[in-house]
Amino acid sequence: MFGMNTTDPQIVLGTPQIVLGTMDFGTRVDADRAFALLDTFVAGGGVWLDTANCYSFWADPSGVGGASERVIGAWLRARPGARDAVRIATKVRQNPLVAHSWPQSAEGLSARAVHAGVEESLGRLGVDHVDMLWAHAEDRGVPLDETVGAFGELVAKGVTARVGAANHAAWRVERARSLAREQGVEPWTALQLRHSLVQPRPLTPLAEAGHRMLAAEDLDLARSEGLTVWSYSSLMWGSYVRADKPLPKTYDHPGTTRVLAVLDDVARELSVTRNQVVLAWLMRQGIDPIVGTSQVGQIEEALDARRVRLTDEHLARFSEVR
Repeated sequence: MFGMNTTDPQIVLGTPQIVLGTMDFGTRVDADRAFALLDTFVAGGGVWLDTANCYSFWADPSGVGGASERVIGAWLRARPGARDAVRIATKVRQNPLVAHSWPQSAEGLSARAVHAGVEESLGRLGVDHVDMLWAHAEDRGVPLDETVGAFGELVAKGVTARVGAANHAAWRVERARSLAREQGVEPWTALQLRHSLVQPRPLTPLAEAGHRMLAAEDLDLARSEGLTVWSYSSLMWGSYVRADKPLPKTYDHPGTTRVLAVLDDVARELSVTRNQVVLAWLMRQGIDPIVGTSQVGQIEEALDARRVRLTDEHLARFSEVR
């Protein structure tokens, strides 16, 4: 039923892609709607699905995660050939071991927790491996070499094809990569951080616990070491296009006003939406944006952003006002 879309030469593996964020599947997005979103994504040539073992414990009456992975697993079973058409990324670190007790009971990144978390994820997904396993956040309570060894062992066993670090400081990632070389195991080769066209006021804490903003040193590390970079909250929860979803207060500063003015100009010049310009801006920098959606039309809009061509002049205009 499903197969890789290879009809568009601009949409190939190894180039920046739209990643489907599935955080709300099974909680705020019911299974039927999630199936429709997944079908539309794959039909449009989408490949990567991003989930986590903790999604979404805060919105689930059970108080623990797993709903998103279960919905994806059900979809895979219902769609012959779907597993070959997609690549699955999941995360360990944050799932509560005790219902309604977070962060106190978050599983962490000990070797035991990593192996147990992945085994449970595979069961929910109904697969024998995932294509990317992320360390969802740092765990300073566990020796980094222990975490690195656990992730490397999972690659060696074929449980995951690649490993990456989400919400980690660049120096921790580089230290982990050094430890992986010393241990002779697969290193983290991908970064996942929060990033979008608008930026919060400098030195102002984010309201969202655990989010880490992409910084210049992250891009420096990625470019020097050849790491993949994924961005989340790329469309700011709809704030670029919905008047009922204003940007958080920490984005209320003159730089945001200037950026949005340029965004409107560029969107008008190219006859595309604000969202599509933002996604194209990220991909132009080699970043894979994660897009969480609740409507089929939103997926179609996001996938169409792959065909938006921003010039160097467009990028310069944004740089001048950020």
